[in-house]
Amino acid sequence: MKRSLTAIVATAAALAVALTGCSSSGGGAKSADPNAEVSFWSFTGINAKDSVNEYAKKVPGAKVKLTEVGSTTETATALTAALAGGKVPDLVMIQNDDLPKFVENSSNFLDLRTLGGDNIGHDYLGWAAGAATAPDGSVIGIPTDVGGLGFAYRADLFEKAGLPTKPDEVAAMWKDWPSFIAMGRKYTAATGKPFVDNIETSVFFSTVNQVSEKYYSPDGKLVYDTNPQVKDAFDVAVKTHDAGISAGIAAWSSGWGPGRANGAFAVTIAPSWMLKGIKTDAPNTAGKWRIASVPGVGGNWGGSVIAIPARAEHPEAAWNYIKTMMSADGQTDHFTQSGTFPAATSAVASQSVLDYTDPFFGDSKIGKVMATSVQKFPSFYNGPDTTPINGALLNTLVQLEAGGVTSDKAWATALHTAKQAIGG
Repeated sequence: MKRSLTAIVATAAALAVALTGCSSSGGGAKSADPNAEVSFWSFTGINAKDSVNEYAKKVPGAKVKLTEVGSTTETATALTAALAGGKVPDLVMIQNDDLPKFVENSSNFLDLRTLGGDNIGHDYLGWAAGAATAPDGSVIGIPTDVGGLGFAYRADLFEKAGLPTKPDEVAAMWKDWPSFIAMGRKYTAATGKPFVDNIETSVFFSTVNQVSEKYYSPDGKLVYDTNPQVKDAFDVAVKTHDAGISAGIAAWSSGWGPGRANGAFAVTIAPSWMLKGIKTDAPNTAGKWRIASVPGVGGNWGGSVIAIPARAEHPEAAWNYIKTMMSADGQTDHFTQSGTFPAATSAVASQSVLDYTDPFFGDSKIGKVMATSVQKFPSFYNGPDTTPINGALLNTLVQLEAGGVTSDKAWATALHTAKQAIGG
């Protein structure tokens, strides 16, 4: 699951040292005790604490020491340092965009088939399980969740603007991205206020995560600079900016939470893992939000896997956590309690998930919207430089909204920045 687009900062290196530098390079003697205390590294925003608490209820006596390392990038940085010689955790969460570089070095992790059988990956969405499978067939991680796409919108503000308010009607009106922009123009003309929060996450990250080929070809060749699907997605974001319907409030910026609460915008991207944040930031808007499918085909933003490093001290206890909490039932329970959308195929198709609603979002059919999104998702191959390329394109769109680059120069600027980011 994608929790932050924050670039690597100096504190990440310091955190990696704090987590690894003071420890011995070995993993210590391995324990077969299934109830040994498990050290678990997670990133923030995935509600791992809720999962750990649920596990304690399901398995009395089980002990898990959770460390929320930081952003997804910071967690991956700390794990890289640990694998290079520090003390590794027993369990670690890896966000999908960061996963390719770890799959390339699959020997750093236990092959989970040795703990759960050769068919372990068959219980999860194929593209999610495939991302954690090495070329030799070893499975280094179990999908914990996926990031089904939806748009959250303020039904009360839509009503004032004379727009439809029911999710099915809204989805029909913004059936594709040109229709979305046209709808935004109507809203802004009627209210004098921005329609969508920003173009980089709500628009570009929606469109670019609907493609069948993204920054890499299926055989692992970099194509981000020549792939028309990426250019088209970027152009949709630029056109949204040029239409004058974006508030220019970046995700996770200081103005984003207040903007959700005070109606500074009416629409924001809402993968399933982001819904809890809306409720936290804007508690007084309960019942005013709705969830509808995004324009175009389904899509996916985020997702993660849980892995056991090869030098983990308590692999049996770590596996006990995985098989309990990552089962279809475990993922369904976690979704209904915390909003993290399941990756287990039987969970995605279950009535518990499909019937899931939340009164905060006007009893919108959240489960059905998210399930349809991931089921329609065409999937694509992520390579080791996916994260820096993402950052370069997104940051260029932030600059566009801030006036630092013009629309006609944005794509060239984005490509130049991406090439610099990956050393091209």
